[in-house]
Amino acid sequence: MIGTNFGIFRPANASSTSNGPTQNSTSNTGNPIQEGSQLSDFLLQLEDYVPTVPDPVTAFYLNSAGFDSNDPRIVRLISVATQKFISDVANDALQHCKTRTNNQQNGSAKMIKPKDRKYTMTMEDLAPALADYGITVRKSQYFP
Repeated sequence: MIGTNFGIFRPANASSTSNGPTQNSTSNTGNPIQEGSQLSDFLLQLEDYVPTVPDPVTAFYLNSAGFDSNDPRIVRLISVATQKFISDVANDALQHCKTRTNNQQNGSAKMIKPKDRKYTMTMEDLAPALADYGITVRKSQYFP
């Protein structure tokens, strides 16, 4: 079923051999007790992790959107998800920037070594990266 593992790879049980699984081996997804322990282990690891987006900033925006939670683990989980989203968008924008600059370099006579190249994120790169996630960004009419 799509979405049941949320992109998490779970290897086969330790009871399986190199020749293949034995008759007694079962899938990890069928045991709710084991899944609950994995979730509790993840929440314990989450308490020690400090995300890039601070918890008070996440809590402020959650409260302004009408979401109120007294559990700091929920706020931390949303902070981690926000960090992942921002990282993905920035990476996609970097790929758009590299493609755009490579296309511009092919048309010019002066070639710059890729090692010496510095990239600047612009709206030309950020807009298509956000469009991949369904977010439409338009420039204001006041700025060229």
